[in-house]
Amino acid sequence: MNGLMEKPTKFALCNALSSCAKTLNWHLGIQIHACLIRSGYEDNLFLSSALVDFYAKCFAIVYARKIFRAMKIHDQVSWTSLIAGFSANKQGRDALLLFKEMLGTKIRPNCFTLTSVINACVGQNGALEHCPSLHVHVIKRGFDTSNFVTSSLIDCYAYWGQIHDALLLFNEVSEKDIVIYNTMISGFCQNLYSEDALKLFVEMQEKNMSPTDHTLCSILSACSSLAVLLQGKQVHSLVIKIGSERNVFVASALIDMYSKGGDIDAARCVLDQTSNRNTVLWTSMIMGYAQCGRGLEAVELFDCLLTKQELIPDQVCFTAVLTACNHAGFIDKGEEYFNKMRTSYGLSPDIDQYACLIDLYARNGNLRKARDLMEEMPYDPNCIIWSSVLSACKIYGDVELGREAANQLIKMEPCNAAPYLTLAHIYD
Repeated sequence: MNGLMEKPTKFALCNALSSCAKTLNWHLGIQIHACLIRSGYEDNLFLSSALVDFYAKCFAIVYARKIFRAMKIHDQVSWTSLIAGFSANKQGRDALLLFKEMLGTKIRPNCFTLTSVINACVGQNGALEHCPSLHVHVIKRGFDTSNFVTSSLIDCYAYWGQIHDALLLFNEVSEKDIVIYNTMISGFCQNLYSEDALKLFVEMQEKNMSPTDHTLCSILSACSSLAVLLQGKQVHSLVIKIGSERNVFVASALIDMYSKGGDIDAARCVLDQTSNRNTVLWTSMIMGYAQCGRGLEAVELFDCLLTKQELIPDQVCFTAVLTACNHAGFIDKGEEYFNKMRTSYGLSPDIDQYACLIDLYARNGNLRKARDLMEEMPYDPNCIIWSSVLSACKIYGDVELGREAANQLIKMEPCNAAPYLTLAHIYD
């Protein structure tokens, strides 16, 4: 078309932009945008909406907003695209504000608009209060029969710990599909209702519904929480039967399940049988060794992977190996890995890595070092850190630091009696 110097049609440009949005083809998309301007189509409603959708899906939310605001009129697609873009970019507040603005126009939200704004509430501070009002909009617009919208509401309620509201919604669905079951099982697992998750999984199986990889990850997480190895092995059989053992996240969930069930050798077998091993799998295995009290094997595996350059560790991986050092009492190794985060990998330790090293010092009686590190770190010590210090003070009889740790915990959790009891034991 360009070779013949023909002016592209609006239909062709719209289709091309839609393809770029689906494939996240940024470079081609901006070229089409330039072609659109040269062709004099920048004021076309459908093409402008397609541009908003393209930039929003390519995470260029600033450009998407700019084009949206430059449009003289808006349609359902442009509103929904920008709301979905805000949601995908973790800008929940902007998504909610734009949705409120949309309600003041003649354009009515569709099921995709509502799903996007509901998803924006997940992870957004203070967004729980919006869930009931959005639920009302869903009913008012007649989308309460849509499993697509209902699953997003279930997910939102479950995320904020309103598991009974989520279950009520689930029970009201007349024709439950795999998405609805997945969402409810995931919600149960998030809120540590692992037995309910397993019961729902059995119900799903009785209805001859094939579980997705997401379902398997959730249900293996439930087995891990309950440490029910027999049920976990049955799920593993199902994983092999449907061919999901190649999925990295399913394999990682299997390693975690076997580790927490006490069968670390079976966890290692899962790792060895997985062809595409990545940081997620190696981290799961290192953490598994740490949880089973085999810290030396965790450290040896980590060092071996670094030597062979098969692993580029991230924050989570360092937390795993520091946990292993903690459980095994390897102070020198713990300090080496902690320092290596900055010097070798350019990673700034977060509060999890600081907590591991502080606990390592405290458990081994180096309470002064633990206190110094707490003062040096760029974070305020949380309940976990103060609790580990207080427990160590009880073991090693450090009354002064123990009193400070207890006072800090009492400020954070005034109704918790544990600090008082531990402090009383220190004085004894």
